Amino acid sequence: MRLYKFILIVFLPSILWGQEAITNSILKDKDSFYYINTKDYPEGEKKLPIGVFDSGIGGLTVLDAIVNFDGFNNESLDPGADGEIDFIMEEFIYLADQANMPYGNYSAENKDELLLEHILKDVQFILGNKYYPSSEAQTFKTDKLPIKALVIACNTATAYGKENIETFLKHAELDIKVIGVIDAGVRGALEKLALDEDATIAVMATAGTVSSKGYVNTINEQKNKLEYTSNIEVFQQGGVGIAEAVDEDSDYYDKDLTKPRENYKGPNLKGNLRIDKALMDIYNFDYEDFKMLCDSQGSDDCSILQINDAENYVRYHLVSLLEKIRKANVQQPLKSIILGCTHYPYLTREIDLVLKELYNYQEEDGSYRYRQFMAKDIDLIDPAVNTALELFQHLKGEKLFNENGNIHNSEFYISVPNQDNPNIITNEKGNFPYEYKYGRSEGEIQEYVKVVPFSRRSISEDIFSRLEFQLPFTYNLIEKFIGDSTKIDR
Repeated sequence: MRLYKFILIVFLPSILWGQEAITNSILKDKDSFYYINTKDYPEGEKKLPIGVFDSGIGGLTVLDAIVNFDGFNNESLDPGADGEIDFIMEEFIYLADQANMPYGNYSAENKDELLLEHILKDVQFILGNKYYPSSEAQTFKTDKLPIKALVIACNTATAYGKENIETFLKHAELDIKVIGVIDAGVRGALEKLALDEDATIAVMATAGTVSSKGYVNTINEQKNKLEYTSNIEVFQQGGVGIAEAVDEDSDYYDKDLTKPRENYKGPNLKGNLRIDKALMDIYNFDYEDFKMLCDSQGSDDCSILQINDAENYVRYHLVSLLEKIRKANVQQPLKSIILGCTHYPYLTREIDLVLKELYNYQEEDGSYRYRQFMAKDIDLIDPAVNTALELFQHLKGEKLFNENGNIHNSEFYISVPNQDNPNIITNEKGNFPYEYKYGRSEGEIQEYVKVVPFSRRSISEDIFSRLEFQLPFTYNLIEKFIGDSTKIDR
């Protein structure tokens, strides 16, 4: 009995400390940078913007689905597109916590509480009024608006943080709707199936989202709630490196490299995330322009092999997923893949391409390795569209639609390492190195980052080019913000 009491006394405070510390800083400590006077918060005002946050720029795919959404008549609010986007008079505030991403790795490093602390800091920013006009600015401004609804445009943050955010808002006595992407993604996948249709569904997500079982649990809950009588098998694949390559995390992707580096964290020839040499022909990696990094001139002779390209990460993880399904000898083919990370919709073209290759891949005897386990056309489920629908229904139900706003007044912010904080550690690129990023301790409340407006200094040209090509309307909103905003130091 004494042993059990000792364990409880020591263990429980370590579990609660991180969340308690940041919650107290926000709600009680008036001397804290993070303090918000929630008693004077302007709840229920139609003119307030909608907050959206993600661990990086991936969440812009969710915002893009929202700002392009046209499922209802703008006058009557009845179902049916009318050729005018439904949120045309809504304004949005977007946050990318780029400095602390990827969120999906915190669980693997046993840093769930540190992740929750980051998530609550994201919420604090979205609710509050503070930001820095540039990474060099030493004083913050206080003219950012609060919000009337919150969208978690991040699967990992939804899986680990949605309930915590809702609990925090209750403590703050704020009645603000929180919408996460996981429920939306599951609804999107199940809508493709008849109630009695057997199928296999796959989830591709960050390692953190996979380990949370957020999608698996939600699929089972929704399946029972909606009275599906079919047999639905679910397979998960943690897409380590995909989101990181999209966001240009140097531990996973560095366009300037010509040979392997020591700090690489992605799949390799050894370890848990193993590139299987027996599957090289199936991976069909692109070696051009150092998209794969090898310690030998011939790819067959590599003793060190590192992925250095987003499409090659997709290739590795889709082959790994199909191998799991093949070895399980599933009786119903793979019908859909939920893109359980907001970065993955940037790569739908690449995912479709590789799936077609795998569907048609033949063994030496002419047999198809994966075809019996795959539908010919696999649906890629982007949870963002269902998220937009849920947001619309909430604003309609609560009569919160802005009657005089302008979507072109939306604002975009990103976190960068706070170089004015002497406690932080950065690498030669000015980013948090992996060991420091995931080695920090929860409960040590400090400004690790500054949140600054999007600018050509805070985001690379490669990312801007991708946004312009793939998310043109959102890109135009960002460009207008950068060009017109008085919130940016010029």
